[in-house]
Amino acid sequence: MRAIAIAELGAAPVPMNLPVPAPGPGEALVKMVAAGLNPLDWKIADGMLKDSVPHTFPLVMGVDGAGVVDAVGEGARFPVGEQVFGRFFGVPRGLGTYAEYTIASPEDAVMPMPEGLLYSRAAALPTPCMSALAILDEADLEPGRSVLVVGATGGVGRPVVRLASARGATVIATAQPDLAERLRELGAAETVDHTAGDLNEQVRALRGDGVDAIIDLVGDRAAAERLAALLPPGGVYISTVWALNPDAMAAQDLRGVNLEYTPTLELLERAVDLVGKGEMAVDVAEEIPLAEAPAAIARSRSGSIRGKTVIRP
Repeated sequence: MRAIAIAELGAAPVPMNLPVPAPGPGEALVKMVAAGLNPLDWKIADGMLKDSVPHTFPLVMGVDGAGVVDAVGEGARFPVGEQVFGRFFGVPRGLGTYAEYTIASPEDAVMPMPEGLLYSRAAALPTPCMSALAILDEADLEPGRSVLVVGATGGVGRPVVRLASARGATVIATAQPDLAERLRELGAAETVDHTAGDLNEQVRALRGDGVDAIIDLVGDRAAAERLAALLPPGGVYISTVWALNPDAMAAQDLRGVNLEYTPTLELLERAVDLVGKGEMAVDVAEEIPLAEAPAAIARSRSGSIRGKTVIRP
């Protein structure tokens, strides 16, 4: 089968021809129709999980995808022909979703596709929407509270903006002018341009007393320390890139959270329900063939991808 894989941690992703995996007990072989590209994918390829899970090489990239069950092992929970989507975590066996086939194991957050859900949107949904839901659960914002979303134009940022707004929060989102209107459509009350000057000053110009919470999807520790000045005592700062020192923030009467969550079927089902209700959304910015995935990964690394990229194996 055709796949995009790495030969070792830190290696460049390249096209490879690999054997089609065989499903074992409880497993399903899924013929992939679409795969979602996430920054998580190249972070795994760089070694983010090297100390926590075993890796098998060649390692096919990708964890999100949608497709059709092609074969099953004994006791599999899906029948042949079922349309499924979700988060496929095959790193220990070198399997991923940037391929013509992958395996859905019993532990994966994979479920049947709801009627009317397109493959491209199904593939784009799992990691961004489960992440957004986990972030907002952790933030525990009451209606009327204010939140600054940093990195709002990315694949996770947009669902965060939509869900925070749906829960009654007043959202200030970072966005350059060409995407500001789209963020407002998703529910942002205001936008600030991180390329146009100091973020703290821009936020203070909108809200002199700062914000009640910050959800930061991109900032490093130096940026986080500066942005934390926008929070009042009792404020919450959530970082998805582990840029915080929670003890130092606690000394300032702030709750700092370096978010880590476990993708589960229950979390995916909740996310799908919210998407169906219009309380969360994921934008597909582009669909590309499998051969173009390495170039798209490079764009993701550089931060030049806006919205969601879907790969068509």
